[in-house]
Order: sequence, then structure tokens, then C-alpha cells
Amino acid sequence: MLAKQDAYTAKTDAVDDAMAWHGGDARATIDALLQDRVKLLEELAMAKACMSRGYTRGWMPGREFD
Repeated sequence: MLAKQDAYTAKTDAVDDAMAWHGGDARATIDALLQDRVKLLEELAMAKACMSRGYTRGWMPGREFD
């Protein structure tokens, strides 16, 4: 039970930190997270294009959370 509370606290702290970074503006926080997501998907696409199947032994990075 304590581990579950610690995980919840860590997630809550991350949300609180993100909100504080943007001055408590939820809209700005969400906008920044969505922009970061787009950037990460671009980087993932580039990594996928540069990696060979032999190097990864058949595994290729993908968008698992769409």
C-alpha cells in the first residue's frame, strides 16, 4: 500500500511541478506537453528511419500509446 501511495505522490508531484513551471496555467501546461509530444514523435520517426532491423534484432520503435 505504501508503494502505491509513493507512486501516486510522484505522479502528483510531477503534475504540480509542470503546473508551477507554467505559473499555474493549465492551458499553457497542456499546450507545452502536446508540443513536446510532437517533438518526441518526430525524433522517434528519425530514429526509426536511421536504425536497421539487424541492429535492433527485429524490434523497431513505434508509437505504442496512440
